[in-house]
Amino acid sequence: MKNTFKIALLAAALFVATESTTYAQEKKPVTKEIGEAAKDVGNATATGAKAVGKKTSELASKGAAAVSTKRYAGHWALTGELVYIDEYGKYFYVDKKGHRVFITKAQMRTTKP
Repeated sequence: MKNTFKIALLAAALFVATESTTYAQEKKPVTKEIGEAAKDVGNATATGAKAVGKKTSELASKGAAAVSTKRYAGHWALTGELVYIDEYGKYFYVDKKGHRVFITKAQMRTTKP
């Protein structure tokens, strides 16, 4: 009986001694880690949303240009985009952001780059 009591007391003493000197995990403010992670996710989401928005705008503008204006056959812009003629006789192409970029005849190519 004395031996089991001694062993239990020794085990308890070792347990208390190890708990006071070592830590399994450092205690940090949880809100700071969550805030930083949320900020990283927010930045990634914003970047992805901008890219998707630009591509959607580009496709919508190109579709609208193909339906509402004439395609200037055999001519391309310097960037390789299709050239269209609007209702006022001006030449333009749709850039990567979906904007119309007006150009002159001298700025067009007759061969695809």
